[in-house]
Amino acid sequence: MKHLLLLICGLFLHVAAASAQDFVYEPKNPAFGGGNTFNYSWLLSAAQAQNSIDDPSAAAAKTSFQVDPLKQFEQSLNQQILGQLAQKLVGNKFGNGNTLQEGNYTVGSYQIAVTPNGGGFSIQITDANTGNQTTITIPSL
Repeated sequence: MKHLLLLICGLFLHVAAASAQDFVYEPKNPAFGGGNTFNYSWLLSAAQAQNSIDDPSAAAAKTSFQVDPLKQFEQSLNQQILGQLAQKLVGNKFGNGNTLQEGNYTVGSYQIAVTPNGGGFSIQITDANTGNQTTITIPSL
């Protein structure tokens, strides 16, 4: 028994000194200061994949961005007509033969009145929905 006890004590004495290294904290998430920025997209996609809660306002936002094709067609026509008006305004100002005709025009919800004044033109644009008015005066050359 003495020999066994001496053997066990001898083994404990011969054990080499345990060595350890310093523990260094390294954050993984870049949001917590100092994390690796390459982890951001993986962490975000993992969080979104685990999210099982649907946002009720997100469904409403998706439907509000859908545009009626007829409404989109109307907006496209309005933009083209107002673009033609702008080209005529510039053409009249710089004299490329594209003259502006006197009269009243309706473009979508806009009422446009073109009247000559002292060699130039005065254009009054009224938004029928809001009542806002814009007046453009083009002097003669």
